[in-house]
Parts: sequence; C-alpha cells; structure tokens
Amino acid sequence: MTPDLMEAGAQRVAKLQGIDLGSNTESGGREAGYGRIGTPGEVDITHGRILYLEDLSVSFDGFKAINKLSLDIAPGELRCIIGPNGAGKTTMMDIITGKTRPDSGTVYFGSTIDLLRHREADIAQLGIGRKFQKPTVFEQLTVFENLELALKTHKGVKSSMFFKLDSRQSDRLAEILETIHLSASVSRMAGNLSHGQKQWLEIGMLLMQDPKLLLLDEPVAGMTDEETARTAELFLTLKGHHSLMVVEHDMSFIRTISEIVTVLCDGSVLAQGTLDEVQADERVIEVYLGR
Repeated sequence: MTPDLMEAGAQRVAKLQGIDLGSNTESGGREAGYGRIGTPGEVDITHGRILYLEDLSVSFDGFKAINKLSLDIAPGELRCIIGPNGAGKTTMMDIITGKTRPDSGTVYFGSTIDLLRHREADIAQLGIGRKFQKPTVFEQLTVFENLELALKTHKGVKSSMFFKLDSRQSDRLAEILETIHLSASVSRMAGNLSHGQKQWLEIGMLLMQDPKLLLLDEPVAGMTDEETARTAELFLTLKGHHSLMVVEHDMSFIRTISEIVTVLCDGSVLAQGTLDEVQADERVIEVYLGR
C-alpha cells in the first residue's frame, strides 16, 4: 500500500471516529506532499518486455543479498518466482519498487523508464503495484470504502473526504468486486472478512489503480484450499491484462498458474523454465526441493 493511500485511509477512519488528524499529518495539516510524476504516459513495451533487471547486486553488512541478478518479464506474462528462504526474492521486489537501492545494476520499466531514478511513491504511480504477504486493508472501513479509497485519484485530505464516484468509476468498482469474488460482501467491514478475502480485497485495491505490473509476495499463504483455488482463477483472469510476478512456495498453486518459473538462489537466477523443467534440475533439487 502506497504512503498516500495509507494517509488517506487513516483520515477516512478518523472522520468516522470523530477524530481530527489535520494537525498530525506529516505535512503539518496540509495536503500530503508525496512526489508525483507529472505525465508518466504509457510504458514503452515495443521491445517486448515490461521489466528488465540487469546485473543487480546489493549487500547488507557484507552479505550479498542480490548477486548479479538479471531477468526480464514480457507484457501480460505471469512469472512465478521460487527459491529457498534468503534467496533474494523479497529484496528483488524491494529494489523494483524503490524500497531498496542496489549497489550496482539497472532496473527498467519498459524500455525507457529507469526505476532507479524514482522514489517509492512515484514508482507506484508509474503503474507498479505490490502486495506483501500479510494483507493490509482498512479494517474499520467496508469493502466498498476500501476500493473507493484506492481509486487512482488525488489523495489529499480534503479530496479524500469529499470524493464522489462518477458512473465510470462506479462501473470499474463493480467490475473489480466481481473479479475478486467480493460482490456479495461489498457492505461488510473489511475486518470481518476471512484471511483469503482480505488478500483478495488488497489485490482489488491494487487493481483499482490500474497497475501494469503486479508484484505478489506469497499470496496464498494461510489460505484454505478453496480460497487458494479461487486465487489461482483470479490470477489467470488477470494474466494478459496485467503483468504479474508471483513469489510463492506452494508448488501445487504454482503448477496451476505457471508458464515460466524462475528459481532464485544466493541472490541470482539458478534455473528457469517450465515447472517440470526446474523440478527436474539437479541444482534445484539440491538447494530447494530436496529428494
């Protein structure tokens, strides 16, 4: 969840509770001043790739978390990332989203947008959405209010308080509700949803911002079998309309959704191919799958 969305949500909850947060915001009561890209335009995918990582390296206290990592993702692709704990999966996502700066290497969104030149909030505005393992929703707001708040609009305090949906935005919200299987729960408080439903709601909040690339970290962890199956259906529906990078350990889930699987180990790509191909790779068996 982006910083501006978090602040707007806090203001919405505070209004419901009758609390004035006007003087407690980071901007001293003014509308939040997070940076924005003026006219980001379309991502240039003429070369057939929406994300390029090349020769990325980053170390923390002498530990090389990412080691000359290179990979790329095509527009509309659903790429699965697997690997042992400490392989660099989360750090890679941190670099893509601007949370961590690499020591060396390049990261491009499309052919022309150098992500290393942008801040975390700006990268979200460019069209990259990230979902962490633990769902982050506003539990004191309804499903509808969470999605409404996530619309790609100005997130200043006054704008968030008095914003009204137009017909196009209402249609979009209804479409997202159907996509994430929450149409019947539109008026429920988010805090009363199941774990899986909260995961879907947060994915819906990302979709409301119309991202071109979604980064999803262990999205089915803690879900029931039924919720996992529905999440697989959801991701297959999104594929083609969005590019997805899915980090996951559930091999059954990976088999359901995957085309290309990338295996990370020690901060670099160990193997890549179909799930059957990487599962048959002796190096992957040795470091990750076991015998």
